[in-house]
Amino acid sequence: MKIKDYYSRDYAGMLADRISEKYTALDKKGFIEDIAGSVEGKEYTQRMQAIVEVFDRYLPEYPETIRLFRELLGPELSSLGNMYSDGMWLAPIGRYVEEHCADHPEHYDASAAFIKELTKRYTGEFAMRPLIRAYPQKSMTVLKKWSQDKSVFVRRLSSECMRISLPWAKKMTSAVEQFDAYTEILGNLRHDEDKYIRLTVANNLNDLYKYDSEKARFIVDAWMTDGTSEATLWIIHHGSRSLRKKKKAPEKNHNP
Repeated sequence: MKIKDYYSRDYAGMLADRISEKYTALDKKGFIEDIAGSVEGKEYTQRMQAIVEVFDRYLPEYPETIRLFRELLGPELSSLGNMYSDGMWLAPIGRYVEEHCADHPEHYDASAAFIKELTKRYTGEFAMRPLIRAYPQKSMTVLKKWSQDKSVFVRRLSSECMRISLPWAKKMTSAVEQFDAYTEILGNLRHDEDKYIRLTVANNLNDLYKYDSEKARFIVDAWMTDGTSEATLWIIHHGSRSLRKKKKAPEKNHNP
């Protein structure tokens, strides 16, 4: 089964059952039929958008809806490796927050708190990016705290949501423009023992080399001066992979 096909009538029924336990005013039949009809024949991204629009038609206003969704989240994931398999039912909920959070500055704290909990069950980086774009200074202060959180899921989020070229997301440089905070967050994570966190830090560095190599070199030089660990050396090596590839390219061109 393709991932897109998971978001079907059966999914709508499951979600309606969960929502109606907390929100008894839900028109379950209409909700299910609307989702089933809206996603028919569409690709993944279109299905996400269609379900968000159904949420808008059947659920309360944004602050009430994210409180409702918070009650539905359930237990935390046992491993980052299970993020997409165990949490895929939450994808439209994350997309809903992504669509609406930046339009509700008065509910910024509630949005950020929800995303922090969401990322322990699925992924929160896409939902956090509109907040970073709209409110960069406030968001980077939040991310600095998250980079030192006891939860591996939250620490990973603090880095992954900042990436310039996050796959399946629009390019974003807002975090890098808050360079002191951006550097501090990556610095907080560079010795982390978790492989997924090391990977997201390296991917941030790799993106940065493509966007502004001087800023990337500044970070690496500071880390090398401050003292390295095996984790940091791996991050630097993996984070410079595109740079190494670029340097090798002319040599290959001369050797057809």
